[in-house]
Amino acid sequence: MRIIENTETLNALCSELRQQSFITVDSEFVREKTYYPKLCLLQIGWVDDAAIVDPLAPNMDFAAFFDVLADEKILKVFHSGRQDIEIFYNMSGKIPTPIFDTQIAAMVCGFGPSISYDNLVRAITKVDLDKSSRLTDWSKRPLATKQLEYALRDVTFLIPCYQYLAAYLREHGREHWIDEETAALCDENLYKPDPDSVWLKIRHSAHSPQFLAMLKELAAWRERRAMKCNMPRQSILKDEMLVNIAAVAPKTPEDMEKVRNIHQDVVKGKLGKEILEVLDKARQMPFGSELRKIDRERQVNVPSSVGALVEVLRLLLKIKSEQNDVVSSVVASEKNLRDIACGTNDKTNPALNGWRYEIFGQYALAFRKGLAAIRYDTIDKEVVIDCGKKEK
Repeated sequence: MRIIENTETLNALCSELRQQSFITVDSEFVREKTYYPKLCLLQIGWVDDAAIVDPLAPNMDFAAFFDVLADEKILKVFHSGRQDIEIFYNMSGKIPTPIFDTQIAAMVCGFGPSISYDNLVRAITKVDLDKSSRLTDWSKRPLATKQLEYALRDVTFLIPCYQYLAAYLREHGREHWIDEETAALCDENLYKPDPDSVWLKIRHSAHSPQFLAMLKELAAWRERRAMKCNMPRQSILKDEMLVNIAAVAPKTPEDMEKVRNIHQDVVKGKLGKEILEVLDKARQMPFGSELRKIDRERQVNVPSSVGALVEVLRLLLKIKSEQNDVVSSVVASEKNLRDIACGTNDKTNPALNGWRYEIFGQYALAFRKGLAAIRYDTIDKEVVIDCGKKEK
């Protein structure tokens, strides 16, 4: 087992990696007590070998490894790589490129939605991985041999999984089917926190412009505070408390004491003072209709005249996705279906372009035009889509 614990041996390893056409990459991290994930272990595999890098070893310099991640000649293979990529982006300011995500690829190779690594390994290699070390605290040292072996398997078995999926995509002409999802995973904006949009993820039942303005500013303040202090946002104030504060919109500490379930140490401490300042700032802003419009857009209402068609399109999407061994959400989103039913955004609708049009979009348009029907073939025991004419 190769364990890298200093910069010199890491640089030597990176010289080996530069000779590879692809490498598999995984990381172990903790983030329960921090805003940003803390890298605790790095695993790298390639056809002939694999290695574990200890980021917690003294004076580790990852510059050479980041150069490998940026090398266009080396494909970087991940499984569900968003969190790994986030860590590397936070450390280096760059997105690894090019990449291949086996979870994304599996969705167009007949393995279902968001398949786990161990299930993918089982399906492709027939090996059951030992997951007993899954809940390890990777920040503690020393790590036992069993824990290191567990971590290493996350990249060694990723090699045959990648090779199988890449061959499947190539043989079935589906290599470009994952382009959009891979590009989305490589979008820097995915890894840049946006404090001003955090409020959209908070559940609530009030929708007045004043409440929304207060909630937006409170959520942005909490996010920036969490980022600055590198601590979980929920450890500052939970979502429910932000909603309660926004509903009362206190102007004084006495008003704040009336907020449901608020602690006195919040009211009388630094947090309470900051909260009142945030709310005062929010009051000085105009309570326009923009926030309410954005908030309402999350509650999508389909016109009653096309409600039934949306339901039919959902069924059609399910049928065509199963027939083509691809996850339905990769073919079309719920918004795509609503747009098709309403006859809007046809030219820009992803479901009506490229390979998605071939396996689904053309049938969806035919249904909208009244030129298609779904029936069950009792002889072949299968659902059939009859189209008198397919439309583009």
